[in-house]
Amino acid sequence: MIDVGLAPDSAVPADHASPNGEKPRHALLKVGSATAFIALLFWKFKFILVFIATKAKLLLLGLTKSTTLFTMLLSLGVYWAAWGWKFGLGVVLSIYVHEMGHVAELRKFGIRATAPMFLPGLGAMVRFHQYPQTAREDARVGLAGPIWGLGASVATLALYFATQLPIIAAIATVGAWINLFNLLPVWQLDGARGFRSLSRPQRWIALGAIAATWLIAQEGLLVLLGIGAAFQCFAKDAPEDGDARGLVSYAGLVISLALLSGIPVPEVATP
Repeated sequence: MIDVGLAPDSAVPADHASPNGEKPRHALLKVGSATAFIALLFWKFKFILVFIATKAKLLLLGLTKSTTLFTMLLSLGVYWAAWGWKFGLGVVLSIYVHEMGHVAELRKFGIRATAPMFLPGLGAMVRFHQYPQTAREDARVGLAGPIWGLGASVATLALYFATQLPIIAAIATVGAWINLFNLLPVWQLDGARGFRSLSRPQRWIALGAIAATWLIAQEGLLVLLGIGAAFQCFAKDAPEDGDARGLVSYAGLVISLALLSGIPVPEVATP
């Protein structure tokens, strides 16, 4: 599977206030919603710590593979040239954690998979030697990447609150955006895999969740997710029984990642 990352650009996005120094109303709404969401996550922070502790061994294991390490360094060079080494390293690590989420879920189903291989400027990919046997298994594997990516963004945002370094906040929000992009229900992206286990009514519910989140977050990427979801609602491959867990996971990821990616951060100077 391939997860598309960010192409180099000239600057890291920053929040902009209105001419009178006040934030627009929709920006304040985004901040309030995101703050409430983050407060809930921190209330559950002990579970995040347990997750990190139990998965740390697997994360370190991937870094011992020469192909992963070499291609990771190549990707770091691309992002370094565009935004500097700190931001570049943060983006690479965010993508790496996302990919290792796929690897971990594949292992649960007994499917052999390679360590991530980075595609400089595009993202990374994981190759596996057999396909998941059911649509539900495929959905679990596909959504595991954004789930781990969400955990990485929350942990990075916690680090920002502790350090107050704008670059850390930028890494957290861009990491969330990358994972939100991968929820597009098209091609071989993770969102398409997540949709394969959803019945037609569940797909309409997922589309409704995307639309409702757009009203709150005003994240333009959600428009693309909505268009892709609308096409999936009319696809002929929708199963009859559906997958309640898959629906909750997909909708929860859309809401969480959209709010995280929309948190305003101080402007970050770039080379």
